[in-house]
Amino acid sequence: MKKFAILLAATAALAACTTPMEDDGMAGTQAASAVPAPADPSSPLAHPMYMQMAASGDQFEIQSSQMALQMSQNPAVQSFARLMIAHHQSMSQNLMAAAQSAGLTPPPPALLPMHQQMLQQLQASGANFDEAYKQAQVMSHQESLNLHQNYANGGDVPALRQVAAAAVPIVQQHLSSAQNLQTMMMQQGQQPMGQQPSGSETSRAGERG
Repeated sequence: MKKFAILLAATAALAACTTPMEDDGMAGTQAASAVPAPADPSSPLAHPMYMQMAASGDQFEIQSSQMALQMSQNPAVQSFARLMIAHHQSMSQNLMAAAQSAGLTPPPPALLPMHQQMLQQLQASGANFDEAYKQAQVMSHQESLNLHQNYANGGDVPALRQVAAAAVPIVQQHLSSAQNLQTMMMQQGQQPMGQQPSGSETSRAGERG
């Protein structure tokens, strides 16, 4: 799916955001929650952008997986999709709760343009949906892993750093499962959508016998 390659720039940008917070060397002690905000509010290490990207990532996983339950006939894809819906709904709730506990306004559950584009491409994939879904899951979970790892290491709000750290092993498992989805699809007898043996074909075979 060459179209998905266009979106890899977002993943690369996240991977580059690994700069830890600097100690300003001020004398005296500071409260554990007093963390200086990054200078650039558009940085994924600043809580507004982190929350927006994390919320959008969760929504993409939920909506794309709901689409998979409707468009895929492969049991492996459907099982993976149900797991993604449950896990990312829980992760989204944890993000909202942490934001509220820190006195922040949670972002609306909206898709960023890159996730909206990926969802539209999935919708248009037709008979190639299963392969497109697998590739989108690998890409989106790699992006999500970079986001949560970087914020857990250098984010500006302690409560959100805890959420990010807790999300890392979950997303790592999701990424591994997505990468293995092709094998699981083949083991389930993957066939292009709309080309599964029908009951009428089975009946005709029986009549010929």
